[in-house]
Amino acid sequence: MILFLYNVGLIAVLVLGAPWWLWRLVTTQKYRAGLRQRLGFVPRHLVRTVNTRWGLDVADEEVVTNPVVWLHAVSVGEVLAVSHLITTLDEELPQITLVVSTTTRTGYTLAQERFGADRVFYCPLDLPWAVAAYLKTLRPALLVLAETEFWPNLLTSCFSRSIPVVVVNARISNRSWPRYQRLQRLWQPFLSGLTLVLAQTSKDAERLKALGCDPARVTVSGNLKFDVRVTHEAEATRLLRKLANGLKLLVAGSTLEGEETILLDALPALLAAEPRLVVVIAPRHPERFGAVADLLERSGPRWRPRSKLSADAAPLGAGEIVLLDSIGELASVYSLAAVAFVGGSLVPAGGHNPLEPAQFGVPVVMGKFDSNFLGITSSLKADNAIWQIERGELASMTGALLRDTDTARKMGERGRRVFEKEAGATQRTVAAIRNVLAERGNG
Repeated sequence: MILFLYNVGLIAVLVLGAPWWLWRLVTTQKYRAGLRQRLGFVPRHLVRTVNTRWGLDVADEEVVTNPVVWLHAVSVGEVLAVSHLITTLDEELPQITLVVSTTTRTGYTLAQERFGADRVFYCPLDLPWAVAAYLKTLRPALLVLAETEFWPNLLTSCFSRSIPVVVVNARISNRSWPRYQRLQRLWQPFLSGLTLVLAQTSKDAERLKALGCDPARVTVSGNLKFDVRVTHEAEATRLLRKLANGLKLLVAGSTLEGEETILLDALPALLAAEPRLVVVIAPRHPERFGAVADLLERSGPRWRPRSKLSADAAPLGAGEIVLLDSIGELASVYSLAAVAFVGGSLVPAGGHNPLEPAQFGVPVVMGKFDSNFLGITSSLKADNAIWQIERGELASMTGALLRDTDTARKMGERGRRVFEKEAGATQRTVAAIRNVLAERGNG
């Protein structure tokens, strides 16, 4: 009954909202990206990947040999979080065919770069016919969901086909917890059927049990983001190292609207603290690159987009700003920072991942809006490996770290130790997935 009402409501929203959706499709590229795939048209490259992996006739789209594992990671953050997991699954379970879906255009692009375009696709909308098309084609032996991507039709369709569903890196943030609680009775029928839930923390595990997950199937495996290491240096990192030789970098990563203005307002004080400073600003969302470029142009500081950097470009100068208008390079660029500011945290958006700079021993400053990474920031704060600040403290606190290199170095080393100490979630997750496959005769 709950599923029926959900589908009636979903179709009503689509029908009543059709004019708005059509307008967005016409005017906004991100709404058009992957639309056929989202509506249930399985891309040929995915059929080919599943079939040719086993040497089958690619013309026969009805032939699929298990085990196929479908892993869903909604956007850039989730793709990064599962990147080491996917690499490890490829290495340790070569007998499976692993395919990866995402929801956002940026997540799709990054997943193609990280895992190969032939096995990446847009997740279908949670419409019965769209979900059924993918399940019929892929016939997955297992569906793996990253964090909390709970979609009623997708879950119910898997349950009805006896496809096990494992949730990895599961969490319920402080911000979303009240909303889940209000809908607890609606979630229970769907969450109770999950095969296994691997929670980031004990608090996440208790919340998931309270929402209806079978307590016997919930365990704490840790946070996969503690295992994500940058193994390849990005081209932007090589260019910045050359062009900023002798200068210090403040890398402001994953910034959201309003935070770039705060940074620009703080720039004179930051330059007073460290006259050799270059600031790298990396907006979280690529669609904001143009808006941030306009802001920099109006504000007056010297600046260049990363897309215009090259090996023969003029060296960067003190006080200059670089706009990192690229996807997938920020994590590597953090390695050059004297200090890192992690964005999404001075505005009420939940923050972004402070482990990306911490893994390099870079001292981290971020705001107090950290609900998306509360477990991580708590671990860092426990070891005095992060400074969390108010909006008006950016210049003073960041400037203090730029001036006091010894304090900055020690703080960065504490952050690196936290990163190393908390590692291990990937191996626990791989072991759990291996066990589920073995229990279903696909090990």
